[in-house]
Amino acid sequence: MESRKPKLPAPPRLSPAKPGAALQIIRAEKGLTLSDLSLRTGLPVSTLSKIENDKMSLTYDKLARIATALEIDIAQLFSPQVAGGTSGSNFSGRRSITRAGEGESIETDSYSYLYPAADLLKKRFVPIVGELYARSIEEFGDLISHPGEEYTFILEGAVEFHTELYAPVVLHKGDSIYFDSGMGHAYIAAAPEPCRIMVVCSGPESQVIEAALRTNRMQPTAQPKPVTGKAKPEAGRRRAEKN
Repeated sequence: MESRKPKLPAPPRLSPAKPGAALQIIRAEKGLTLSDLSLRTGLPVSTLSKIENDKMSLTYDKLARIATALEIDIAQLFSPQVAGGTSGSNFSGRRSITRAGEGESIETDSYSYLYPAADLLKKRFVPIVGELYARSIEEFGDLISHPGEEYTFILEGAVEFHTELYAPVVLHKGDSIYFDSGMGHAYIAAAPEPCRIMVVCSGPESQVIEAALRTNRMQPTAQPKPVTGKAKPEAGRRRAEKN
């Protein structure tokens, strides 16, 4: 007689995030029309209308642009209680596991940034794993800045760290730096091998992402997107080898 294996319960089906209702409420609270928000974000009115009616999925860059334009934290677009702002709510017992190579990614000619714990909203700090491609400050472009403070640990290679107030300094594997991220700054690859960093930012997530997207070297087709495999550092190394 065949033994029957117990039936395992089906895994829960995850519903896609729908920030449209929150966006509509926050926009109305601020007395903004779709046209006003379009001017602030650079997104067409038709696109914003589709977002509010949950007829369009959002990439990280669009979320960041909208949150910055509304002067809110990006997490408020996913909050079921948006009135009066709930970004300061207390949480207990939260956790988020990010497998190797997973997260939300931003890819530019100067660096690639991977944002772990992208599913966790209202974070008190923003973790980032980055690989550096630019090998001179000229190649990097304008310095970037955003509110808050920043801690960076060098995982691999060497990094030439530039700021608007201090002379450049070279940091090697195992070195770290803590600084005011409102000060213009840039990370430059200073070794032939891959240069990787772990960054922790205390500023609002939307403004941290917006600053990362403001680089002069942003690829026209590059958009933040979920990734399910390893990052692709070889693409950055190929770009570096061409210079």
